[in-house]
Formats: sequence, structure tokens, C-alpha cells
Amino acid sequence: MTDLTEDAIEQNLIDLLKVQGYEYYHGTELERDDLSSVVLEAQFKANLGKLNPDLPESARVEAFQHVMHLGSNDIMNNNEKFHQMLTDGVTVEYFKQGETVGLQVKLIDFETYENNDFWVVNQLVIKENNQSKRLDVVLFVNGLPLVVIELKSAISEKVTLDRAYTQIQNYKTAIPSIFYYNALCVISDGLDARTSSVSAPFSRFLAWKSPDKKENGVLPELQILAQRMLEKSVLLKLIRFNTVFESEEMKDKKTGLLSLVKIKKIAAYHQYYVVEKAIRETLRATETQGDRKVGVAWHTQGSGKSLSMVFYSGQLVVDPDMQNPTLVILTDRNDLDDQLFDTFGNCASLLRQKPVQASSRDNLKELLQVTGGGIVFTTIQKFYPEEGNDVFDTLSGRSNIVVVADEAHRGQYGFTGKVNKDGNIKYGNAKHLRDALPNASFIGFTGTPIEKEDRDTQKVFGGYIDIYDIAQAVEDGATVPLSYESRLVKIKLNKDVNNKIDKLIEGIEG
Repeated sequence: MTDLTEDAIEQNLIDLLKVQGYEYYHGTELERDDLSSVVLEAQFKANLGKLNPDLPESARVEAFQHVMHLGSNDIMNNNEKFHQMLTDGVTVEYFKQGETVGLQVKLIDFETYENNDFWVVNQLVIKENNQSKRLDVVLFVNGLPLVVIELKSAISEKVTLDRAYTQIQNYKTAIPSIFYYNALCVISDGLDARTSSVSAPFSRFLAWKSPDKKENGVLPELQILAQRMLEKSVLLKLIRFNTVFESEEMKDKKTGLLSLVKIKKIAAYHQYYVVEKAIRETLRATETQGDRKVGVAWHTQGSGKSLSMVFYSGQLVVDPDMQNPTLVILTDRNDLDDQLFDTFGNCASLLRQKPVQASSRDNLKELLQVTGGGIVFTTIQKFYPEEGNDVFDTLSGRSNIVVVADEAHRGQYGFTGKVNKDGNIKYGNAKHLRDALPNASFIGFTGTPIEKEDRDTQKVFGGYIDIYDIAQAVEDGATVPLSYESRLVKIKLNKDVNNKIDKLIEGIEG
């Protein structure tokens, strides 16, 4: 692209999206009651009818009213409430044959994305609080303004991506209502492009890269983002399976007071891609003739590995091919079990259930002897047999159980027996896990895979699903680079911790 004026950048983006099937409209062409209307009401009503033809008109009208009146003036409260409606449907009550019936009114068809209307609109004027703002590009799905894109011209020395970010922040103050419905924000100067959520600081706005590595660094980032992330099915998957809300403690710089702040987190490209690959490999491994080895996701520390596990779990539990699976989230330390359990617990709406944490070996047995469903947290030590027994009880023969191991390079070994000092054969955790769950499939998430003769992460879990190393994370800005000296200290500390854990596990095993 030789012309980098703002108009040219805008038109280029529109052309890229039109090729993908987005319908284009200039802001002045839209049917709107007034300039304060951020939802395209006629379009939204038409799609409610199209997606819910069997529901009574009164139910659709009530759903429309719920979406239009979210009940708050707070951006994040409204954004979370609307996100829930978007992903799960709007719950309305309908009086039928003397009884009150609960109905779900669908706002988007996530299963068949072609059933939705995707519009790209430029130069959209919004008037709110006696202020008028003109947005560069807004993407509407079924009349709902889900993506706000702020463009700047790269030919101006004064213009940088952070100025585009600042403009988004200004819009949040001047015309907050459009962000009640926002799924993603994008900032770009026509070449570089970054994306994140409405609540994200500038540092968390990251580039979206292509799975075809030949494109990265060659094509403009805005083109890759438009063709890859804004591709219809990817955009809808990001919204449905790769978005969570969490509360974080924030300190006021002026007063020093602490408060809980709602933040929205959306998968970065490496998280989205590893989840997509992991889901495919899980379906392969759990087939009747599958090898039960899903594979290893090697993602470096600081790259959001825990959230990747959440996104993977949230998508897997509703996959129809898995037929209501049970997920066993496995760690090797109580503190890690607690941390990960808290992370999953904060994302219960995505997981569509509340995870449970095994308190003891007996409690673990109770939790896993179910006919289906559930997300169970446990440490691997709870699978070790009771004293005087070499075999752990078989808890379930189901083939739709998936064991998700965090820090999978530790404590997951020992298929074959070793003779201890008393002359008895002792087996490792790998065997006891499979005694308990003989038909389960296994996936490992780790930042430090191991390849040794008796401890090989790939031999336990299968080949690498995806690799995202420290060099790539630093290049992407997904993790903060350490100094060389700090990195050496951290590596040594990690090795010392891992060695101590390995020795403890070996001691337990005999």
C-alpha cells in the first residue's frame, strides 16, 4: 500500500473486509432513529426474527428491550452483562398454558456464522452527552456494534499507535454507550495494527499474527489482522470461547486506596491458535481408535498459559463430539492447584459450570465416579495408591475424560516399575493415573518440556501441539523481557525448584 493517508487506509480495510463477505455502508446510509443510537435497531430486530423464528413475538420484543436497556451507566458492568447475553442468549419468561416458561432468545448464530449479517461501516457519527464523535470504522454483527477500529495515518510523524489508543479512551468518556456492546477494539496506522479489549491498557494491545509464518513481517499487520482475526468464524470464536471477565485489585495512584476493577481479557493470537489445535488433537485422540495422547502445548512463562487452559476447557466442554466430557485439571503442588482453581473459578461463565476441587483421595474418587460432565481439580499425588497397594482403583472407564496437566514436565512419569531399596517394585504417577482412568486422554501444558531417557514429556502426552517460546513472547510484547543476569537467575531458580520437586516425587514413589 503506497498511499497511507487516513482515507486510503480506511478504504483498504473496507476492501479487505468486503472480500470476506462483509456488507459495506457509509455511516450516512444507515437507518437510525437518531445519532445517539449505537445499535442498528431495524437490523437487530430483523435478525432476532430470523434467528428465533419459533419463539413468540413477545419473547423477541422482551429480548430486544433487555439488550437496549442494560440497566447501568458503567461501561464494564454493561459490557459483561451484554457479553453474557451475546454468548448464551437472552433469558426471557413466557406465559404458556397457565405456566411460566423460560426461553433463550439467540442474538448470534455461533454454530453457522453464515446465518449472521456482518457489516463494515465507516464514518459513523454518534451524538451523546451533547458531544458528537465520528468513528473511523465499526463492525456490526446483526446490527450490534461489536468492533471499534481507530485508524491514524502513518505518514504523519506525530501520529503513533498510542495516539489511536488515546482516541479510543476519549471515546469511552464522550460516547460510552457504544462500548457497552463492544467485543474488540483495534488501533492501526495502516501498517502496524494492535487489538485488545475495551478495558486493556496500551501495553496489552498486541499484533495478531498469521498461522502462515511466511506472511508475518511481509504483509502489513492491518492486512493480517483483517484477513485472519476479523475473518467471520474467527471473530465469533474469539467472542464465544476466548473472552473472559475478571476482577483485579487496583491501587489509586493519588489516594493509595485499593478497589476491585472489572477487566476483560481476550485471547492473543498464540492463545487462540493453540486452543484451536488442541481441540482438533483432542477430538483425534479421543476417537475409538485414538491413541489417548493429545499432545504438549509448550508456551513460555508469562504468555497466558493458565488462560489458554481456560479457553481450551471452555470450548471442549460444549463440543458435541465430546458428549459431555469430564476434565481433570492436574497439578503437582497444592499452591498451584489453588492458583489455577481460582483462575478457572473466576471464569465460570465461560466454562458454563463451577469447577470443583478434590480435598482428599477419597473425595477425588467420588468426584470422578460420575456418568459425565464436571471440571475436577486435583494434585497428582492424590492418585498415588494407599499404603501396601501398587494399583490405584479404577474410577471410570469412560473415554471422554481428558486429563489436563499443568507444568506437565514435572511428576508425570513412571510407566515402568523401579526396584526400591527394599527390593519392591514401585511405579510412578503415570501408571497410577492410567490405572484410575484407563481410557482417558492426556494433554500437557508447560513452559519447560523435558527430554530425558526416563522423563520425556512428549512420550507421556504426545507430540508438540504448539510452541511459543520466550523469544517469540518477548518479540510480541506478550511477556516482559528480563535482563540476561535476571534470566540466568530465574532459570537456575526454576531448575532448583524442579529438581527438588522431582526428588520429592521420587521419594514418594519409593
